[in-house]
Amino acid sequence: MKTRIRLVGVAAALAAFALPVHAQVEIQWWHSMGAALGEWVNDLANEFNASQKDYKVVPVFKGTYDQSMTAAIAAFRAGNAPHILQVFEVGTATMMASKGAIVPVGQVMKDSGLKFDPAAYVPAVAGYYTAPNGQMLSLPFNSSTTIFYYNKDAFKAAGLDPEKAPGTWPEVALAAAKLKASGHKCPFTTSWQSWTQLESFSAWHNTLFATKNNGFGGTDTRLAINTPLHVRHIENLANMAKQGLFVYKGRSNAPDATFPSGECAMYTGSSALYGNVSKNAKFAYGMAPLPYYPDVTGAPQNTVIGGASLWVMSGKKPAEYKGVATFFNYLSSPEVQAKSHQRTGYLPITKAAFELTEKSGFYKKNPGTDVAVTQMIRKTTDKSRGIRLGNMVQIRTVIDEEMEQVWSGKKQPKEALEAAMQRGNELLERFEKANKS
Repeated sequence: MKTRIRLVGVAAALAAFALPVHAQVEIQWWHSMGAALGEWVNDLANEFNASQKDYKVVPVFKGTYDQSMTAAIAAFRAGNAPHILQVFEVGTATMMASKGAIVPVGQVMKDSGLKFDPAAYVPAVAGYYTAPNGQMLSLPFNSSTTIFYYNKDAFKAAGLDPEKAPGTWPEVALAAAKLKASGHKCPFTTSWQSWTQLESFSAWHNTLFATKNNGFGGTDTRLAINTPLHVRHIENLANMAKQGLFVYKGRSNAPDATFPSGECAMYTGSSALYGNVSKNAKFAYGMAPLPYYPDVTGAPQNTVIGGASLWVMSGKKPAEYKGVATFFNYLSSPEVQAKSHQRTGYLPITKAAFELTEKSGFYKKNPGTDVAVTQMIRKTTDKSRGIRLGNMVQIRTVIDEEMEQVWSGKKQPKEALEAAMQRGNELLERFEKANKS
């Protein structure tokens, strides 16, 4: 009797195992979003996972953009790359050249059978990640641009109009002098000095940063940052640094904390700092377009894209690519996009998300949050479409090194810019030779 019961139990267990089990397809997503933005990425994955049962997106923080890109290259060579890799905009040319390592997002979406219309995306954003043949290579994700932040309380204390941001660089210098006179130790600073003070600065003034339409016209491009306009701007910043009106606070986004903390009163940086500012600033603040030089014909034009896009790595199974496409379709929905834009300060990547945000009254309730969008949706020119150079990560490091020589008074602006050009052009030549085909 006991043996029979045991056999019945075994049979039942085997029958249970024989039942079809619906296994979720796991999608690995490597990203570089930390702190509050890391929470946003985790929420996106969790909300998508809860919305359906077929796929599970697993977000993995892999350090800075540089670190995650390096890790992904090593993982690809070892045969265990993630399905999705977040790559910052300056890595675009490198990813485009890595044809065997990536699958164009346009192809992934087409193969999935899901509706995908590149025309639905904001042109200035989509165009940056699109190949000359019109195929979208990566999915715009956290697209940002450079804007101007200022501390209204500090302006008021300095006798400045708190409702009027400096619109020109001469006005920035005058405001900085008044802020310093009122006791402010850091009137103005910037993050990402190459992006804000040379790359976006060039596009904003409808001036080339590099030849061949900033690299869009071919890999035989060279830097063009020694024009009288570029030299004049760096000279003005150098003079402000000597007077304590501009205080250099480090490379990349290291200076970000100096604005919401109240340490620095004026700041040029990413529109995506908005999430941090709105959450942590204990003072009234304003957001405004980048300053410009009013005597430059064609200025202001438009700023260039920052942030990152999502690239699909090669060598995965069809079911996994279907999961990636389903996730991308979710991320691109107007509701998800509008919510992300309003939460982070990143641009809405689709026109529908922008319209949805506008209709909701968000821009009226939060003045300045539309600045990044209006700077980017203007009609671009061949000089302002964006900057797509090979070895751009290393070029930015070179520019950082040379600009630091200027801020410390060890080099003259023209000398430093020409040194940055020479060193940067060597890097561009290397990239050109490596990608002759």
